[in-house]
Amino acid sequence: MSVPGIIPIRHEPDYRTSTIGRWQGGQFFASVTAAFPEGWSGDDWQSQKRWCAVLHRFDGAGRHLDSRIRFTGTTADGEEKAIDAARLLLAEWLNALPERQYQDIAIAPFEVRLEGALFGLVVEEDVDEADEEDEEDEEDDGVRAEFHPDGLGFNAPWNGSYDT
Repeated sequence: MSVPGIIPIRHEPDYRTSTIGRWQGGQFFASVTAAFPEGWSGDDWQSQKRWCAVLHRFDGAGRHLDSRIRFTGTTADGEEKAIDAARLLLAEWLNALPERQYQDIAIAPFEVRLEGALFGLVVEEDVDEADEEDEEDEEDDGVRAEFHPDGLGFNAPWNGSYDT
């Protein structure tokens, strides 16, 4: 089974997808999350872990329109301070969406890169020899979609549920 062109995402109040839904201009996915620059290395992860407010907007058919992403600080600078700043900023952005309603969405894969960090719903293929040998399981063919950097994984049966 391949990844569908439009992937459903279930709204779950008080959990990881509590701030997704529809607005007058289409759909949105919003979150406060931490992002690392791609390819970072070293022991100083606290200065590399950057907290941010993220608002992705999509048209009614689920095609990516734009993304607002603002870094608010690193874990090294004070994690709670950075998270609180991101929450305040995100609330401001969400309040500006006319006719906002929190609910399930369905969007197409997309990618945005900002300051070396990957954001978006990215199709990924697991390369695992064990998967190649086990062709009986059609539900899990090693293809999935991952929402970066939130760490939400989507796969068959593509019903909007996700793994973290």
